[in-house]
Amino acid sequence: MADSPLRIGVIGLGAISRFYLAAVERSPSLVLAAVCDPRPEALAPLRGRARCYHDHRKLLADGGVDAAVVAAPNHLHASLCRDVLEAGLAVCVEKPLATLAADGAALRTAATRRGATLFTAFHRRYNRSVRALVDRMAAGAPPVAARVRYLERIEEHIGGDAWYLDPQRCGGGCVADNGPNAFDLLRTLLGGLSVADARITRDAAGVDRQARIGLRSEGGAQATVELDWSFAGERKDVWVRLADGSTETADMLGGFGGFKESLWHEYAGVLADFERRVRGGDTADDGGRAALELVDAAYRAERGATAADSPLACGARRDAERRSR
Repeated sequence: MADSPLRIGVIGLGAISRFYLAAVERSPSLVLAAVCDPRPEALAPLRGRARCYHDHRKLLADGGVDAAVVAAPNHLHASLCRDVLEAGLAVCVEKPLATLAADGAALRTAATRRGATLFTAFHRRYNRSVRALVDRMAAGAPPVAARVRYLERIEEHIGGDAWYLDPQRCGGGCVADNGPNAFDLLRTLLGGLSVADARITRDAAGVDRQARIGLRSEGGAQATVELDWSFAGERKDVWVRLADGSTETADMLGGFGGFKESLWHEYAGVLADFERRVRGGDTADDGGRAALELVDAAYRAERGATAADSPLACGARRDAERRSR
């Protein structure tokens, strides 16, 4: 594997998969070996380019892949990643790592036991404006406050992936799905975080549509995450105040005129980092579990509840009760 292309299998061909497929195609050291989706129409454009499967277990059993990308709906992440890890393969999973904190912890344990790379695709880490901000901050005063905004009208972004608007399959809504990217950016800038408070607004279907989450860093910095799935337009940015009174900003959409145009270079960065970790045998925790735990903590803070009362845990209990009937 050291001198040959890394053979990639992509499991899940929804709206986000095109960015992974393009990144694989453009990389001289990656090759698309197999794809999987239960929908024949999703597989049709890829026939002749890679082996096509309706069942990921058959893809894994047939071999011929070195690593897998999981880009399926959120509620499937845990089970798919577990199967990939049990097959002895590295896995790159779309954020969130899972929809339950306990599942994230179990996946981390499985990856450690197998000695396999478990990598969460926090694509905003690789945004050129974010990377420039991180570089500038490295030589300056320490941060004392920060804010990440993730504002969009979700219906404009999901294509045919209606599962985003199902709280059980999504894991909640904007907190479960966009929250991990925002939390990961703040962890990159500030280090370890804890949730101080949360205000979340849901629609009639129970989907989080807006949220404002307050956080504190281990170093004492204050931080805010603002999320909105009903915003007219799109705004995704970072603001940081430093101890010397100066401020730094990063517009994640700056310089990208087209819809979702920034994602092409971000997902190229995701797969380049994933490949580096796989080839280097890097099995360290990449922050996927920490971001998931912050999602769970935000839901609990909103309710003033215990971990057992979080929306994610309550949903899991309801599913278990239905299965037992």
